[in-house]
Amino acid sequence: MSSLSRRAFLMGASLTGLGLSLASCVTDSAAIKPVVVASADPATLPAVPVDGRPTDEITQPEQPLTPEGTYDYKAIYGQTTDGKFVVPGVDTKRIGAQFLRAEVDYASSEPAGTIVVDPRAHYLYYVMGGGRAMRYGVGVGKQGFGWSGTAEIRYKREWPDWYPPKEMIARRPDLKGSLAQLQSGVGVRGGPRNPITGRALYLWQDNKDTLYRIHGTNEPYSIGRNASSGCIRMIVQDAIDLYKRAPLGGRVVVLGPGMSEA
Repeated sequence: MSSLSRRAFLMGASLTGLGLSLASCVTDSAAIKPVVVASADPATLPAVPVDGRPTDEITQPEQPLTPEGTYDYKAIYGQTTDGKFVVPGVDTKRIGAQFLRAEVDYASSEPAGTIVVDPRAHYLYYVMGGGRAMRYGVGVGKQGFGWSGTAEIRYKREWPDWYPPKEMIARRPDLKGSLAQLQSGVGVRGGPRNPITGRALYLWQDNKDTLYRIHGTNEPYSIGRNASSGCIRMIVQDAIDLYKRAPLGGRVVVLGPGMSEA
């Protein structure tokens, strides 16, 4: 495997008080600036941590199949509910077929349970072991590929709140109608209208929050494009599927230009 750069993650987000601001997780044209973030007290984070499980104890979700044995994408991406909110269905004809979820051959030196993100190809791979991986299409930052490295999944959240910084609110006056006073500051309450939607994986590096997230999006037709301001966005149904698979403490590898995982 190629050596991965340890350059700092470049994020367009900041801390608002003690609450995490996920400014990098929406479509926004502001320039990304590097940030260094001290470790946050988990008690101040939105929602509650979930229990982690060793990778070998995780039951992999089954993929719905048609009678012919191919994926039933109407079932996979149809309207669903997780008991908290209704997740709208997605018109898969508006998304490139190559970006729909599929189990694929994937030679990797990484252990099962690792997430490998290839921003240039707009793919995220969840390594399953035995030369196989679950592949998802993703949307990435419009600023390009200015970061790479490794991180760990420190927290997982279901329908987390989102705290945009004042600078983003000033640039996006349309956000004001969605803002409310929440437990960690002024933000958008968790739910389908929240830009990070149903699931988020919080990535830390060297015991510091990178402010980098893998999360769902309420703009599913941006998948396969450079559309966000930094974070990796997924179709909500895919984010929920990945959330079930990925363990806390799991390794995340983000490939940079010219790097390959093989």
